Amino acid sequence: MLPQLQERPTFTAWCNSHLRKAGTQIENIDEDFRDGLKLMLLLEVISGERLPKPERGKMRVHKINNVNKALDFIASKGVKLVSIGAEEIVDGNAKMTLGMIWTIILRFAIQDISVEETSAKEGLLLWCQRKTAPYKNVNVQNFHISWKDGLAFNALIHRHRPELIEYDKLRKDDPVTNLNNAFEVAEKYLDIPKMLDAEDIVNTARPDEKAIMTYVSSFYHAFSGAQKLLEWIRRTIPWLEDRVPQKTIQEMQQKLEDFRDYRRVHKPPKVQEKCQLEINFNTLQTKLRLSNRPAFMPSEGRMVSDINNGWQHLEQAEKGYEEWLLNEIRRLERLDHLAEKFRQKASIHEAWTDGKEAMLKHRDYETATLSDIKALIRKHEAFESDLAAHQDRVEQIAAIAQELKYVDTYGSPPASLEFCPQFSAPASSHTPGGPYRMKPSARILNTNEEHKEPRVASVHAPAHLLGLISVLYSELDYYDSHNVNTRCQKICDQWDALGSLTHSRREALEKTEKQLETIDQLHLEYAKRAAPFNNWMESAMEDLQDMFIVHTIEEIEGLISAHDQFKSTLPDADREREAILAIHKEAQRIAESNHIKLSGSNPYTTVTPQIINSKWEKVGQGTLGMQGLACPGGKLPPDLCCCTSPQVQQLVPKRDHALLEEQSKQQSNEHLRRQFASQANVVGPWIQTKMEEIGRISIEMNGTLEDQLSHLKQYERSIHIRVGWEQLLTTIARTINEVENQILTRDAKGISQEQMQEFRASFNHFDKDHGGALGPEEFKACLISLGYDVENDRQGDAEFNRIMSVVDPNHSGLVTFQAFIDFMSRETTDTDTADQVIASFKVLAGDKNFITAEELRRELPPDQAEYCIARMAPYQGPDAAPGALDYKSFSTALYGESDL
Repeated sequence: MLPQLQERPTFTAWCNSHLRKAGTQIENIDEDFRDGLKLMLLLEVISGERLPKPERGKMRVHKINNVNKALDFIASKGVKLVSIGAEEIVDGNAKMTLGMIWTIILRFAIQDISVEETSAKEGLLLWCQRKTAPYKNVNVQNFHISWKDGLAFNALIHRHRPELIEYDKLRKDDPVTNLNNAFEVAEKYLDIPKMLDAEDIVNTARPDEKAIMTYVSSFYHAFSGAQKLLEWIRRTIPWLEDRVPQKTIQEMQQKLEDFRDYRRVHKPPKVQEKCQLEINFNTLQTKLRLSNRPAFMPSEGRMVSDINNGWQHLEQAEKGYEEWLLNEIRRLERLDHLAEKFRQKASIHEAWTDGKEAMLKHRDYETATLSDIKALIRKHEAFESDLAAHQDRVEQIAAIAQELKYVDTYGSPPASLEFCPQFSAPASSHTPGGPYRMKPSARILNTNEEHKEPRVASVHAPAHLLGLISVLYSELDYYDSHNVNTRCQKICDQWDALGSLTHSRREALEKTEKQLETIDQLHLEYAKRAAPFNNWMESAMEDLQDMFIVHTIEEIEGLISAHDQFKSTLPDADREREAILAIHKEAQRIAESNHIKLSGSNPYTTVTPQIINSKWEKVGQGTLGMQGLACPGGKLPPDLCCCTSPQVQQLVPKRDHALLEEQSKQQSNEHLRRQFASQANVVGPWIQTKMEEIGRISIEMNGTLEDQLSHLKQYERSIHIRVGWEQLLTTIARTINEVENQILTRDAKGISQEQMQEFRASFNHFDKDHGGALGPEEFKACLISLGYDVENDRQGDAEFNRIMSVVDPNHSGLVTFQAFIDFMSRETTDTDTADQVIASFKVLAGDKNFITAEELRRELPPDQAEYCIARMAPYQGPDAAPGALDYKSFSTALYGESDL
């Protein structure tokens, strides 16, 4: 039979003998360990230790991770796994799985066996030899053929439990009966599961050594219960007496969980084992006595009394350990609460202080205006109030930090409670160092001369913290007090720095405010004086740059007088300029000396010193008048510079000479003007007389149009001969053209002379200014006199606008006599045409190519409007609007009808 076939049931039974303690078992050793869960559970049961938490996922990666955790645990026990990997176990490799289980059996069931300085396999073999030595036909030399007849198994049981086996009745030639007897008794009375098959052992020349060793090791552990129990007690008591506290509550809770596992998992089997040992010992002694055999005496140190003493010591250690765990957890819970309170308050404070130092160090006031600096001061006052409100939190942080560091675990709190720090109240903003500086006696840390450690200065804690601190003082001892104190010191130092910076910033803001107020007053004074001075210079520049364009003696004499007066004001103006510039320089000096960066220019004026100097130089240039010399701020030679009074005095004769020349020129012009006037006075009345005569010819209509034309041409020839003045000729030519056009109109329209005279009379009557044209109001009055309905109403205005568009197409606002004649001739000779009707509709439509029903109802009488709306087709043009009507097709269709 192959070794694996014997090993599989043996290893399976061995695993189940341990797994059943955890309430489970395996059916197929190849498959049931593939996910790693039962493998990890098996290791926990046989080792009494907790493995890492398994992964409950069903993916391959989860299974591999679980098996790796089990293999890592085996390796941690000093076992070298050769060629056994998690992937092979997960894949169900039978050979690798059995090899892994055998490795576990060797490590946890055989390796710890020790007999007379031999261990593991040799120790187990020696133990078997010693226990079976008194029995006949038993000679244990190995773990294979020495066990084929079954007598060795029965001898082991009889040696420890003689009442279970009648050894004398066993026969060496009946191995199957012997083996089955031992297997059944072991399973029934010793709680050793059947791991081997009797027939497989008998029918195999060399039984599997691993299977035999596994099964025999179960006998060793079953019969060495007292020793194992005592060893377990000796291993467990030091663990229960370990009182080294952990730093965190999580670690202590893990200890508590381990203790509960001990109570729930590991101790109950040992209790049962102890009871069974006592029962077995008493039963053995009774049967030995009844058989008249000597009583069984365990070796020294393994007696029942030794077990009871060890068990009593175990329970005392267990009780003390449980009390210590609960007290330590309560202590850590209270400590964690206090530490968390510290962290929360510290985090809130640190979040609040974040950026505050940078804000207080910011020199934004150096570039601020006066309004900005006042806003900064108000903002700083609000910050000071906020800072004062945070003082209580800083005191609490310091007190909690002190409590976490300085706790006398075994004694009472010292007489004076120390913590860091107490701050001076913000009673006055003018105290040295500012209102938020810590008192000298309350600095956070001093140096301890003996231990060279940071030590907090002694001050009294705030009253609202005394209760909390006094309760915890003698009980708590925080492991991370150093870091807490370091953080607290940083907070206190930062608080001290904030106080200093707050005070410094207030002083800087107030100082800058005073300086900016002074600068603002200087700017205001500069603006008040610069504005009128600038206006004076601009006026002076205008006067000095004025050309000598004069026409009379009086004008040149006025210029001379004004120039003299201007020159007399220059010294005073120069002194005013220097005073104004001095004001600006003083403001600049204050800003530069105090490192104030003025933003922009003077807020009260746009007149800068550069503008004043530039215009002053131009004024200097202007005083040289027509000579064209410039005075660029003293860059010219002294004899040409105009910026000083002596130079101005030197320029006066030159200026006077130029003015005298202009005066002489004006005197000559005056003589010529007088000659021209005397001649013009003769010709002027004659021209006026002739123009009046020509006007009467055109207006009065004496004789026919031909007679008027003849008279006008005679005037043209006469005037052309006598004088060639353009104005008179132009008047004559225009009048001739008008008369010729009237003749053409008369002949074309068939108008009689009487009608022409009637038209002229009507036109002349309303031509009030005799200008030869009628204005809109004059033309409207003329139409009304002729019977047209153009009164001042909506309909009348529409009709008048239509007529005006005909007689004044260019919208000049005037109606000439020629246009009047054309209009009257059309009105008297023809009826309305389609074009006239279209023109009328276009006026009503506001020059659009279509008209709407609303416009017709607004401009026409109701009956006419509805008539048009009912007969007009919709307008289809590209510029059509909703409801558009086509008045052009309507007018063309109705041309000549009397209904319109």
